[in-house]
Amino acid sequence: MASILLLTNAPGPSPDVVPALELLSHQVRILPAQATALLDAEDAQIILVDGRKDLVASRTLCQLLRTTGISRPVLLVLTEGGMAAVSGQWQVDDVFLDTAGPAEVEARLRLALVRAVPQDEPEVAPIRAAGVLIDEASYTAKVHGTPLNLTYKEFELLKYLAQHPGRVFSREQLLHEVWGYDYYGGTRTVDVHVRRLRAKLGTDHEQLIGTVRNVGYRFTPQRQENPEVVDA
Repeated sequence: MASILLLTNAPGPSPDVVPALELLSHQVRILPAQATALLDAEDAQIILVDGRKDLVASRTLCQLLRTTGISRPVLLVLTEGGMAAVSGQWQVDDVFLDTAGPAEVEARLRLALVRAVPQDEPEVAPIRAAGVLIDEASYTAKVHGTPLNLTYKEFELLKYLAQHPGRVFSREQLLHEVWGYDYYGGTRTVDVHVRRLRAKLGTDHEQLIGTVRNVGYRFTPQRQENPEVVDA
């Protein structure tokens, strides 16, 4: 059940703005169609604005509600004729006809509530390989618990290699994947960054980045016995 604030200037103690609401189990509070009504409606989850009679005043009220910085969804109730006038400038979250049935009104209210709740961004799982921990969220890298002081490209290079353990990449491939198409520094740049990265990994872990003769580099979780793979 949602708490709804209905703003309307229709006469009567209980104006019949949306008949379908009477068939739903929501708590509806009715106040005059004025921005000051929000001072007495802090507990409302949804704001309904009655726009059936005065389109100009309704548009002004909806825009004014937004300028107050409210985070609650604002829904506008219109007649068939009013639908032709509404636009994005009204700054409402949704509109529906006063003749809408209970199922439609319930669906629109439910969707408005869902959209009003901030959605958490999916967490990016840290990359773990051979004692190396790479956390993209905090932009940190550790080897067996020891933080690594890496530059941006060193971090990106280590991250990319660790994401594909055992896979061999040529220098050209690494330039493309880590530096991008618009980088023309030559393959020597890859060699320089690999040397710096190995130095920062330390003598105990520099073998994690293996050199494949005449090909390129790969992340080697375990020391390789293949003579074609060297660690320096």
